[in-house]
Amino acid sequence: MRVALYVTCLVDLMRPSVGFASLRLLEAAGCEVIVPEGQTCCGQPAWSSGNRPLAIDLAKKAIGELEGYDYVVIPSGSCAEHVRNVYPQILADDPEWGARASALAARCHELTSFLADVAKLAEMPAEFAGSVTYHDSCKGLRGLGIKRQPRELLLKVRGLKLQEMRECEECCGFGGAFSVKYGEVSTRIVDRKCDAIASAGADAVVGGDLGCLMNIEGRLRRRGDETTRVLHVAEVLAGEEES
Repeated sequence: MRVALYVTCLVDLMRPSVGFASLRLLEAAGCEVIVPEGQTCCGQPAWSSGNRPLAIDLAKKAIGELEGYDYVVIPSGSCAEHVRNVYPQILADDPEWGARASALAARCHELTSFLADVAKLAEMPAEFAGSVTYHDSCKGLRGLGIKRQPRELLLKVRGLKLQEMRECEECCGFGGAFSVKYGEVSTRIVDRKCDAIASAGADAVVGGDLGCLMNIEGRLRRRGDETTRVLHVAEVLAGEEES
């Protein structure tokens, strides 16, 4: 099957290793993977900030670039949720684009959901000598119902031990522009998350959204924690995590 890998802005600019890890995993699942060269932002920041016209323009651009593939896979619950749930909503009044948005949404999957539920990848091409705790991001969990899939896949990694943190479903305080507009509130929220991570005692905290992970890592380091690794689930599953 031909799969378009939509790498997301943060992955492209901040941690390309997540994109390469995702590519390796999809190829291990037997997919023919294409990374559309013209891809840009999915439009979620514009939508979240109230710029509906720009969000619609970016949605149409993405649909035109992605609709020719069997599946679209995104290593981000946040961006995948936007394509699956918001595209059909913001284009509902346009008969042509609304239908195209719905068709694309049905073929769009967050990475771990695709690997576990569609490709049904039985083995992970990785080893991990240590323990991890998993942070459930808000959009992936509440918007797409992603909870079981990353854990099932992580438990297939040789040597990995999964240690659940308390309140693993609680927000990390990022929320895109929220962390910028309401910095003090965001800091209080991420401090709760960092306390939970510390209590879990794992070697690494893992998640499926790079925005959450950057927020968590930044706060961990400011609090003096220089040892807990902060990794995207794709990096762990593919064995391409940073040292």
